[in-house]
Amino acid sequence: MKILAIAGSNSDVSINKQLVSYAASLFENAEIEIVDMNDFEMPIYKHQLETESGVPQQAVDFASKIDASDLLLVSLSEHNGTYSTAFKNVFDWTSRIKGRKVWNDIPMFLMATATGPRGGLGVLEAASKRFPLHAGNVVDTFTLPHFNDNFDKENQNISNTEKDSELKEKIAKISAVEIILEK
Repeated sequence: MKILAIAGSNSDVSINKQLVSYAASLFENAEIEIVDMNDFEMPIYKHQLETESGVPQQAVDFASKIDASDLLLVSLSEHNGTYSTAFKNVFDWTSRIKGRKVWNDIPMFLMATATGPRGGLGVLEAASKRFPLHAGNVVDTFTLPHFNDNFDKENQNISNTEKDSELKEKIAKISAVEIILEK
C-alpha cells in the first residue's frame, strides 16, 4: 500500500506534520511518503495569473503524488477556523488542472491537531464538507486537542492513551478495508 501523508502546514515545526508522521508510522507494510507543503510553494492563486501562465508545475506534481497513492493521510493545520494559506493555495491550484478531480476518489483519513481544546475541529469540519465536492473519499477523521499536553515530542507519539487508542483503532479499520480492496 502506498500512503501519501500530507501536513497542511508550511511550518518547519508543524504539529500537524508530527501527527501525520506518527499516524503513518502505524501502518504496517506500507510505502510512505510525507509531503512538505514548502515543496509546493507557488504564487497565490489568481485567475489572471492562470490565464497568463497556466497551472504551475508544482500543482501538477502534487496531483501526481495523489494519483500514485492508495491512501491519503491529511492532517490539517487550522488558521482562523479553516485551512492554512499554504495548503489552500496548493488545493486551489490543483483544482485548476483541466479535467482534474482534486482528490481523485483516493480514500483519505483526515486529521487535525491544535494546542487548544478543539484540536483543529473547525478545519476538520470544513474539510469533511468541502473535500467530497472535489472527489474526496473521506473514510474517517481524527482530532487531537491540546497537542502540547497529549503528544510526546521526544518519542514522537501520542501520550494520551485514550486518544492514542482511538487513532490506532481507526487505523486498524482503515488497514483492514485497504487489505480487502487490494485482494
